[in-house]
Amino acid sequence: MKVLLSWLGRTDLDQMKLDKPASIATLILRGPFFDEVVILASAWDDEWYDYKDWLKRKLACAGRSKTSVEIKRVRLTSPIDYLSITKVMQKQLSAVSSDSAQVYINLTSGTPAMTVVSVLLGKGNAKCQFVQTSPKGEINDVDIPVDFAIEYSKSSSTAISQLVSKQPKNDGAFSSITANSAVMQETIKKAQRLAYSDLPALLLGESGTGKEVFANCIHQASLRNQKPFKAVNCGALPENLVDSILFGHEKGSFTGAERDHEGLFEQADGGTLFLDEIGELPLVVQVKLLRALQQQEITRVGDTVTRTIDVRIIAATHRDLFRMVSDETFREDLFYRLAVGVIELPPLRQRAEDIPDIITTFMADINKQMKTHPLFESKYISKSAIYFTVSHHWPGNIRELWNTLNRAALWSENKELSRADLEVATLSLGNIQLAEDKFFIPGNLQQYIDNIKKDAIISAMDFANGNKSKAAKSLGLKNHQTLNNWLKTYDLDS
Repeated sequence: MKVLLSWLGRTDLDQMKLDKPASIATLILRGPFFDEVVILASAWDDEWYDYKDWLKRKLACAGRSKTSVEIKRVRLTSPIDYLSITKVMQKQLSAVSSDSAQVYINLTSGTPAMTVVSVLLGKGNAKCQFVQTSPKGEINDVDIPVDFAIEYSKSSSTAISQLVSKQPKNDGAFSSITANSAVMQETIKKAQRLAYSDLPALLLGESGTGKEVFANCIHQASLRNQKPFKAVNCGALPENLVDSILFGHEKGSFTGAERDHEGLFEQADGGTLFLDEIGELPLVVQVKLLRALQQQEITRVGDTVTRTIDVRIIAATHRDLFRMVSDETFREDLFYRLAVGVIELPPLRQRAEDIPDIITTFMADINKQMKTHPLFESKYISKSAIYFTVSHHWPGNIRELWNTLNRAALWSENKELSRADLEVATLSLGNIQLAEDKFFIPGNLQQYIDNIKKDAIISAMDFANGNKSKAAKSLGLKNHQTLNNWLKTYDLDS
């Protein structure tokens, strides 16, 4: 038994009035013999009787009078509402395929939304074959060589992988940066003042502290915000192509130079050029960079013409440029040319007050991405896990926190991310070795102590399954009254 399942299209009705076959009529008159034709319709019901009667007459003339035709009324929110279309199509496809050896689905009639749903549902049914017609009345079998389930899973997995591997985006004005801590508020205040000027800037700080985010914010807050912002990691530039990438080249100036090329200075003309990890630049390139800063001029590789440019430079590094100047691995004159507006970005361990809000933002981004993956669900982070993040050292700073949250969300099978989930996902845990000349406390001393105490209380209560006497004993307290006081002090008694 063969059944044709189709949506009713406006064109089918209009062509009927001209006594001409549109898609449905073409298929049942010239296509394979169908035992049954099921037409789904949600509108134009005053024309259904005429259309059905016309089809029956055409079938009789074609010697196919045994084909039965049924127009089924279906309820749709709108002809482009995917949810209601899907519900109708699932029900009708299940009904016709249960009794039929072969179901043909017409992809020509109906709205694009109806076609999309028909393809997605039909691909999952082994009895279904897709057919469509051309404006010239040609009938085509449709082969869609795609396994949507596999491709969807692969695409979602790739998206999550990309999300984990890249840094979180935080473009725009300074208001987009979390700054509850005093040290971060002071840093932003300096950056705002620097943005209003047109001076070169030097951003110092450990890897992962958000130097490019700050550079972008400075650009957005400056008078150059309508002009380009270009960024480059100097440490990733191939040594033999540094000149070409920064200053451009002329066609034929070296093997592979098949056309003229504008360097980053020309691309950023009028705007801002962010040179990340500037301490990695070779000395010979530092000389040319100094000239570009002093003279506002550059010369392309293989060219003799000097070009005037108007670019603001924001440089950044995690290296000790003072020591590099002493070691003569970084030019002193370039250093002082760049170090006009110097901002040192605090590491994450010095801005512990910001961590809970940063986590809230990151988890929202992670959950948004997780929604596209069929095997994962939205997650939230427990109090004990947050206290762990506040007290942890985070040598990789914001970048490490971002990737840790992604790993925890990826591997945990629970909706709530626990402290244990975070600990497993934190690669740096247990591997932090503080140098003798360095001592770090995340936040001020009292806050550091409070965070440790909160963390211990939560862990003890978890261990004791809420039994305060047992929790107090595990903490070394003489009675649970002290524990009660601590729970109230740190708002943990709820």
